[in-house]
Amino acid sequence: MDRKILILGLGNTLLQDEGLGVRAVERLRDGGSLPAQVEALDGGTLGLGLLPYLRGVTDLLILDAVDLDQPPGTLIRLEGDAIPKALAPKLSMHQVGLQELLAAGSFSGSLPKRVVLLGLQPETVDWGLDLSSTVAASLDKLVESASSFVSQSLELI
Repeated sequence: MDRKILILGLGNTLLQDEGLGVRAVERLRDGGSLPAQVEALDGGTLGLGLLPYLRGVTDLLILDAVDLDQPPGTLIRLEGDAIPKALAPKLSMHQVGLQELLAAGSFSGSLPKRVVLLGLQPETVDWGLDLSSTVAASLDKLVESASSFVSQSLELI
């Protein structure tokens, strides 16, 4: 089976650590080493507007800030049904959109069989264009985990 992997970076880059998913996708794309079966998309805060991008995707990797009351910069990995449960306390309005996207994808049959959320515990989501120093120092760890996800997914062929 051919795999099609979508890496979806979410977040609002005007709210410091809230934009880390978008920053991680930028770094993955700038690295220039993504295989042809992989699309890295800046999903920003689009929510349901991202539904068409799920068509034909076998593996969905979501990169986002995730508040699970861990120390700032902690790498968080959630899969399947654990994702909506973790998003119940809202960090940001785009997480409402992510829950709707996952529900609509499931309802329409376009939700990929494998859905993983990789994120970092934010330190701050105040107004500002830069990540906090703690989260910025952990961004490479998130990007490396995303690259590992891609490698593992391609090995499933």
